[in-house]
Amino acid sequence: MWRRQVGALLLRPRSTPSSTLRHHLLLPVPDQSPPLASNLLLRLFTSQSGEGGDGATKPFIAFVLGGPGSGKGTQCARIASDFGFAHLSAGDLLRGEISSGSEKGELILNIIKEGRIVPSEITVELIRKAMESTDAKRVLIDGFPRCEENRIAFERITGTEPDLVIFFDCPEDEMVKRLLGRNQGRVDDNIETIKKRLKVFESLNIPVVDYYTSRGKVHKINATGTEEEIFGAVRKLFSSLRF
Repeated sequence: MWRRQVGALLLRPRSTPSSTLRHHLLLPVPDQSPPLASNLLLRLFTSQSGEGGDGATKPFIAFVLGGPGSGKGTQCARIASDFGFAHLSAGDLLRGEISSGSEKGELILNIIKEGRIVPSEITVELIRKAMESTDAKRVLIDGFPRCEENRIAFERITGTEPDLVIFFDCPEDEMVKRLLGRNQGRVDDNIETIKKRLKVFESLNIPVVDYYTSRGKVHKINATGTEEEIFGAVRKLFSSLRF
C-alpha cells in the first residue's frame, strides 16, 4: 500500500534561490510564501495526486547515490539492462515535464527562471507517478535524494523507504579528473564549478548516506577502476539479492 493520498502533504511551499537547472533542481528549500507560479503548480499536483488503485504492489526501490563523476549514471544503465530495473532520474523527470509543454511543465520552468527551486514535494510526485506508470517490479532512482529534505519528502509522500541504497564511493581527485577529461562541451565541467558541485555533494548528500547507513540499507561500491571492474562489484551485489 505504498501509494498514498498526498494532497494535504503538497501544501507546504518551499523556495530558495538557484543558479542552474541541471545541478540545483533538488537542493533544500527554506520555507517562504511562494509566488503565484509555485502556488498554482502545487495546486495542480494536489488535484491530480493519489489517482490510481491503492492495492498496487510496492516495487523494489533502490536509490543510487554518488558524487559528480562517480560513474553512477553509467552503472545505472547497466544495472537496468542486466537486472530488469526501471531507471528513473529525478532531474530527467523534471526536464521531461518542462519539455512536454504541459501546464505543469511551464510552471516548473517559470519557477526556475525566477531563480527559485522546484519544491521537493513536486519532484517526489513526479517520481511517484513514474513508478506507478512502469510495469517493472524493480526501480532504480538515480541521483536522488540529494539532501535530507528530499529524503524526508519522499518517505512522507510515498509512505515507504528504499529497499537498498547504493553509494558509489569515489575519491574527489578521481571525480575531478573524470569530469575534466570527459570533454562533453558542458559549461559546468570546469575546475571552479566542479569544486563547488563537490562541496554541495559533500554537505548535502553525505548526511543522506549516513542516515541510510544507520538503517542498514547502504552498500558502498568502490568507484575507482575501469567501468568493467566497477560493474563487476555491482554485479556481485545484485546477484546476491533476493528481490
